[in-house]
Amino acid sequence: MPAQLRKTTWAWIVATFFGIGTFKPGPGTYASAATTVLWLLAAFLLHHNTLHLLLATLMGLALSIAIGIPAATRVAVESGRKDPRFVVIDEVAGQLVALIAVRPDWPHALLALLLFRFFDILKPPPIRSLEALPGGTGIMVDDLGAGIYALILVQLITHVLRH
Repeated sequence: MPAQLRKTTWAWIVATFFGIGTFKPGPGTYASAATTVLWLLAAFLLHHNTLHLLLATLMGLALSIAIGIPAATRVAVESGRKDPRFVVIDEVAGQLVALIAVRPDWPHALLALLLFRFFDILKPPPIRSLEALPGGTGIMVDDLGAGIYALILVQLITHVLRH
């Protein structure tokens, strides 16, 4: 098989988040929503124990970054595209950042989802400039930045509404 037609199976599974990246329209939104649903399921299974949920979120984030960067790099090379739309592991990682320390219920999770998608699509400074980083790093890091923006805003909104 010619090199340009080869697909590294593990990388494509990870990069597309088990095929969610092939959903249309808006594969990034599907991946972010799936991540949020999985996070809510984890909250339920962990009996809304915030410390355990935080640790699970951080472990999922670390795993998605550690495996996602090489997977995104490989899929970008194999597809011949700098930042393929079907690579959505970056949305998974960014959404997990947005969910760090969020109250484990659906209204707060939904707020984190909406804010993450807003910042991921808008890409305010300096997020857009992070896309210039090479390979999977550039694919992933801009979404991590959007996740940080969303996390900060979720925490501010939650704090203001509590007081």
